[in-house]
Amino acid sequence: MTAQDREVEGVEEALALVAGDRSRSHPSPRAPRHSPDAYVPYDTCTPHDQPTDPASGDDHGQGHDHGQGHDHAHHEGPGGSRPAGDRAPGGDRRHGTEWAEARALAGASGRAAPAARARPVALGHALGEVLAEALVALTDLPSFDTSAMDGWAVAGPGPWAVRTPEGAPVRGDAAERSGILAGHGESVPLPDGSAVRIATGARVPPEATAVIRSEHARTDVTGHLHAERAVVPGQDIRARGQECRSGEPLLPAGSLVTPAVLGLAAAAGYDELLTVPRPAVEVLVLGDELLTGGLPHDGFIRDALGPMLAPWLRALGVEVVATRRIGDDEDDLYRAVTGSTADLVITTGGTAGGPVDHVHPVLRAAEAELLVDGVAVRPGHPMVLARLPSGRHLVGLPGNPLAAVSGLLTLAEPLLRALAGRPVPPPYRAPLRDEVQGHPHDTRLVPVVHRDDAVVPLHFNGPAMLRGIAAADGLAVVPPGGARPGEDVDILDLPWTASTDGGCFT
Repeated sequence: MTAQDREVEGVEEALALVAGDRSRSHPSPRAPRHSPDAYVPYDTCTPHDQPTDPASGDDHGQGHDHGQGHDHAHHEGPGGSRPAGDRAPGGDRRHGTEWAEARALAGASGRAAPAARARPVALGHALGEVLAEALVALTDLPSFDTSAMDGWAVAGPGPWAVRTPEGAPVRGDAAERSGILAGHGESVPLPDGSAVRIATGARVPPEATAVIRSEHARTDVTGHLHAERAVVPGQDIRARGQECRSGEPLLPAGSLVTPAVLGLAAAAGYDELLTVPRPAVEVLVLGDELLTGGLPHDGFIRDALGPMLAPWLRALGVEVVATRRIGDDEDDLYRAVTGSTADLVITTGGTAGGPVDHVHPVLRAAEAELLVDGVAVRPGHPMVLARLPSGRHLVGLPGNPLAAVSGLLTLAEPLLRALAGRPVPPPYRAPLRDEVQGHPHDTRLVPVVHRDDAVVPLHFNGPAMLRGIAAADGLAVVPPGGARPGEDVDILDLPWTASTDGGCFT
């Protein structure tokens, strides 16, 4: 093996990219990709990526949810044997709510909240929140003509007789020491043929036609100023209203308050801003089998979602008030859900129909309204969105780690964006470099990386796996039936790779 071959193999192993040579992962020819009988939900099966039965869905057969709680998808639709009357609107007993519809429902459910939650806050407390109304200039910027440089304000053609700010003639060293400073009020008009020393940011006297930089002029013993370069009218003067006029919109509602936005708001005359506070989220990690440290042993496995969810949510700009671990006890879960004061409760696992899957019984007992009960997406089919009587929300994520990521992007992210008053980022599409096998009925979310002008699907994209998503830039939205090389697909950026959203008027 050459050094170049070893380098290529090392890159492929590190990123787990889909190899161009499919023969290593598919030793025998595949049947046509639209044939349900030949369905293999992963475009690259390795010894770690086992094909699954299309009847049971890709959340089944991957072990016990990677230790994240009991979501076996082989049941009577999302929610198991719950009666049809308890199903969410738009849901389908076999497939669940369509993926795009589920995202839209999540966003719409939180959209009415920002106006009710908006409140004025001092500039020092607004960082990281979202503007509830457009930022409109309260004054002209600059609010008066100012000097852009240390130098000389002059009127008319030169040479110019040097004067004090009060208009008295001055010569010699006194000409250099006397001048207009920043923070002083309006000075007397500058007569034609006159000059006065001026500092950066100082108010330009009336009738001044230009500012000459100190290094571009000299004075003589007679008290006259001489320019050493051509003087252009208006040079180095920041004219009143150059940046904006009073009443002009500067940023739209929904803009994230960054340090630069705070500076702009202060310059534009604001002491406080009307903002939507960051949504508060409480995470409940369910399951008796989870370890918080050490190696898996004796049927116990490590909790992968507890360490992942809080940082992920903070990257979405929300406040995570707590991450709590709840055992397989329905009463404990009921108390945790109904007692939470967070805007959103996120649970992990327990959303299917197993013997210790308590999310649906708890929601029924709490008289919650099911908005989404299962989504036609792989991985992540048994996800749940509910509204509690208090008006707060619950998102139930599947227990498998990548399935939980799917639930975050499908339900939690659009809901939280709406609760925060942030606009929906413009969608974008990118061509696939390689073919991606599709599910016969459901959308697939597949980790990808950007390579040149295309996206490359990654290995290790099973519902219980995080190895693919850990190397990914985003997830490709693959429609039922799959997608061929060169075909454009929607891309969901991960929060740490997405560009800043929001708009501006510049």
